[in-house]
Amino acid sequence: MPVYEYYCQDCDGVFETIRPMREASAAVPCVVCNRDAQRIMPTSFTAFSFRDGYARRIPDRGTYWHLGKEVKRPVTGSVPPNEHPDLYKPTPPKVKTAGELTIEEERQAQEAKEKELKKDYQSITPQGKSDIKDSEVLWKDYQQGLHKDDNKKII
Repeated sequence: MPVYEYYCQDCDGVFETIRPMREASAAVPCVVCNRDAQRIMPTSFTAFSFRDGYARRIPDRGTYWHLGKEVKRPVTGSVPPNEHPDLYKPTPPKVKTAGELTIEEERQAQEAKEKELKKDYQSITPQGKSDIKDSEVLWKDYQQGLHKDDNKKII
């Protein structure tokens, strides 16, 4: 049923009422003073039409709405759920700062140095299968700066 607006001259009030169309022009009792009020033309008007299955305001600017935001085209293609291609901007990759780059370079240099030392150390230890655990223990001792036999610092 449509909504109609009525004006009461006695209390100078405007109110809305939902009524069937056949009773639209009949007088309605005022909600404030209970006297008859006459129907007036609407003080506000909103019209809608449907395009592509979506309700559209008139005048239609030719744009679409996605979750309360105006977009130029409907959703097509694959995008994450509840996202729109016009609104969805993938987050850019994080750019490392100068300090982070320096730390990364130092870490890589340290790893390369340790790898070289481990390679040199493994070349002087026996390579038998029974000695693998021994060489790993020796390497850990070597990393700590201790020699296995005499516990002297290696510099």
